[in-house]
Amino acid sequence: MEKVIIVGSGCAGLTAAIYAARANLSPLVLEGRHPGGQLSTTTLVENFPGFPEGIDGPQLILNMHQQAEKFGARFCYTEATDFDSSNKHIRVKADDEWLETEALIIASGASARWLGLADEGKLIGHGLTSCATCDGAFYKNVPVCVIGGGDSAAEEALFLTRFASKVYLVHRRDQLRASKIMADRVLANKKIEPIWNTVVTKYIPDKMGEMGAVRLRNVQSGEERELETKCVFVAIGHVPNTKPFKGKLETDPEGYLVARHLAESKHPGVFIAGDVADREYKQAVTAAGSGCAAAMDAEKYLSGLET
Repeated sequence: MEKVIIVGSGCAGLTAAIYAARANLSPLVLEGRHPGGQLSTTTLVENFPGFPEGIDGPQLILNMHQQAEKFGARFCYTEATDFDSSNKHIRVKADDEWLETEALIIASGASARWLGLADEGKLIGHGLTSCATCDGAFYKNVPVCVIGGGDSAAEEALFLTRFASKVYLVHRRDQLRASKIMADRVLANKKIEPIWNTVVTKYIPDKMGEMGAVRLRNVQSGEERELETKCVFVAIGHVPNTKPFKGKLETDPEGYLVARHLAESKHPGVFIAGDVADREYKQAVTAAGSGCAAAMDAEKYLSGLET
């Protein structure tokens, strides 16, 4: 019987592990098939407090991992595949083995939707990203490209005008799906050039292996052309990693887990942290904060069981 199991090893899961371990709960962290979450695919992180010169995403994750281990957290390179709360204790299936725990912290994150084009994996972090807030400042006075047409894409494009010389907004339709106020702001901004009825069909790296251009295809005429861009920001949404919990825990219409207050779920002993419940911010620092809250709430819950 475990005291605390943490599902996920990104910023939220590792922060929860640090706090739970320091509370002498000896948490077991199920790292998943892609340990470290989205930070493990980034390069320089400049907006995490305490690092004025920035820090590489994988190094930040490694530091947090070592810190959690130092205080007694245990790690298992396995993935949560199922969840059961029908009995007295919470059970999580890790690959083929059922594990029982008194408290569960779900920090399984969300995965960005990508286009599925060739060389996509190689270019992530090298001119291909899903977060303008994270990476926009690296592309000052150069042309960049945003893919999408909803509020997220509009927000990314507007944010990038602070840095880029030109922001191309590529959308497969002839008008934005974003709210009217966001669409009006985008269309009024002289730095943003919408490219309507168009999709990206190929990424074209430069000689250094960084993003150099994209190939575009007009979905009406079929005409193709190349567009120079130093970074592509894919803003077509995220998919919360909630497969083991679907139909068993409360989710919103988009599939994100629903937390009461900050980290509690409606199910006793189950706590939620990070991007698996965050539709709006999706930042390392907000994920870390919610991981802290989830661990502290779990500690209080376990203390109540002992009384």
